[in-house]
Amino acid sequence: MRLDHEARLERLLARHPDIALVPGICGNGTLIRRDQLLVASDHADEAHSRAQRWVTTRTDDELAGVSILRLRQEARIDVSDLAAELAGRPHRRINVTPHHVLTASPGWGAGPFDDPVPAAPIPAPHFPALPGESVPGRRTVTVAILDTGIAAHPWFEHRSWFGACGPNTYEAPDMNLDRRLDSVAGHGTFIAGVVLRHAPEANLLVEKVIAADGVTDELELLRGLAEAKATARRAGRPIDVISLSLGCYTHDDNPSPLLERAFHSFGRDTVVVACAGNAASNRPYWPAALKRVIAVASLDAAGHERASFSNYGWWVDACAIGDKVVSTFFHFDDHEPDGDLRFDGYATWSGTSFAAPRVAAAIAARAAQRDVSAAKAADELLDPSQQPSMPDLGVILDVAASAPGSANASAASAIPASRPAR
Repeated sequence: MRLDHEARLERLLARHPDIALVPGICGNGTLIRRDQLLVASDHADEAHSRAQRWVTTRTDDELAGVSILRLRQEARIDVSDLAAELAGRPHRRINVTPHHVLTASPGWGAGPFDDPVPAAPIPAPHFPALPGESVPGRRTVTVAILDTGIAAHPWFEHRSWFGACGPNTYEAPDMNLDRRLDSVAGHGTFIAGVVLRHAPEANLLVEKVIAADGVTDELELLRGLAEAKATARRAGRPIDVISLSLGCYTHDDNPSPLLERAFHSFGRDTVVVACAGNAASNRPYWPAALKRVIAVASLDAAGHERASFSNYGWWVDACAIGDKVVSTFFHFDDHEPDGDLRFDGYATWSGTSFAAPRVAAAIAARAAQRDVSAAKAADELLDPSQQPSMPDLGVILDVAASAPGSANASAASAIPASRPAR
């Protein structure tokens, strides 16, 4: 269990001197890239002109469709106030925002609710077709996972989509070579396993947007979304579902207009699913809280109630088991100070990071089975008039899975003790 939130935040800020923790007008704070604004490309000239007395450099990113305005450090500009002033109140006329830092579904420190621990192997998902073949009567459904990347695993290695992953997509367990597992290493590999476990025929499209320490930002996410869209276009296969297990808070608890615009660019038939966050808070967590996105909270391992760590609120659309989930992982010997841990391809992990891909997979599987759009599948699956729901948690996906004797219940009973705290 992670309780050292302040210490983790201090370590994150020490590692990244270009990240600042700024207070918010709602009494909350947020993490941003220090002295940077992001502005939509078509609004960049006007924003630059109005803020030119404070701007030192401007970089136009054609792929992401944004410009980065870097401000004079010695001026000590309140970036959030400047963004609000440029945008125009109360409604935004210019799409401009502080450059928010996102992390892999944090409390405050980067990472899920806890650290992964080794788990016994679980059966591979049943895949009734040969690699690269479609299943008769079912259409191919593509799920895009934007995360830490993916590592080789027997569940993936014979899938045609894995062979299409480029070298920049692969992740490693120990990038700094200290013989210990990096803080969120395996996050993307674990999520890919969750998707395949519940949608074994899905075609996965993997983009690496999160660093080994769990940190990313709006620009990296925007670039990852653009890359995913371009890859899907080249393959002639549209993206049905986007699964995101990352997020951030904002200084005014309002969404980034740039992320909102990016998701709308995918069209109505692409469903976006994102984790609700692990701060046990009802504060809106972005991008999950966007109207365009299905926000997913976590149930406990039994599927009976909200997991203690999970965010909740009016903006949450669905919930699924994200506590003590077992999925794919590295083969790695983790040399912990209080005792080594040996991972043999599987791990147990907790967080809304792992509830979100469960919902993404359910939508993908239903779309494939019924040969309907992912949007229609999501509407059917998450219809509160037809499905059980809970206040502030949305539609409950894992009611049947939580019954005694189910796979989830059996997995939960076999969970090893927690790893030493870092």
